[in-house]
Amino acid sequence: MHEVPSDVAFTPAVKAIQQRKGSRGGYARMERGGGWSTIVTPDLAEFLADLDMFYLGTANAEGQPYIQYRGGPPGFLKVVDDHTLGFADFGGNRQYITLGNLSENPKAFIFLMDYANSRRVKLWGTARVVEGDRDLQERLRDPSYDGKVERAILFTLEAWDINCPQHIHPRFTPRQMAPVIEKMQARIADLEAEVQRLRSNPRTSVEEPRDAD
Repeated sequence: MHEVPSDVAFTPAVKAIQQRKGSRGGYARMERGGGWSTIVTPDLAEFLADLDMFYLGTANAEGQPYIQYRGGPPGFLKVVDDHTLGFADFGGNRQYITLGNLSENPKAFIFLMDYANSRRVKLWGTARVVEGDRDLQERLRDPSYDGKVERAILFTLEAWDINCPQHIHPRFTPRQMAPVIEKMQARIADLEAEVQRLRSNPRTSVEEPRDAD
């Protein structure tokens, strides 16, 4: 059992390095003040609702880590309850590395990135694969998304933390850029129509005033 939630990441080895590097005092104060959250708060739920991708980390029994990109419709990583997140697992390249890792080591990590707003959230916990539960799959799937749901994966949250935005390079998805592009296209269409109107009716153009004799 961890004394404080951040112990899931701040092991004795990590704390020893923090002590040598001079950051342990600040993190100790954070821990005394309550530290990281262990439940799905409204702020975290709101953050999840707009994301269409995340990175899932697992490791095998020997500790070899593996990171997998997961993508879907916005909000496809759903809140099941205050301590549980879940997502529909779509068909892929059939390597099954994540499934194999979770079959022998339930520890998992989710890294959430909001590139557009330079925000990142880290989630520590455990994960399990749920096969054949049609009701759960229907609860987690998005009918508007074409991906074939093969199973569900549930993530039990132990602790989560928000990282600083430093060094995050903003990137934008087509969905995020669409309103901006549509607005620009509408403006261009208006300007082209105005140019065409002025060419068709040159007398309506404003004439420059002539100098008096």
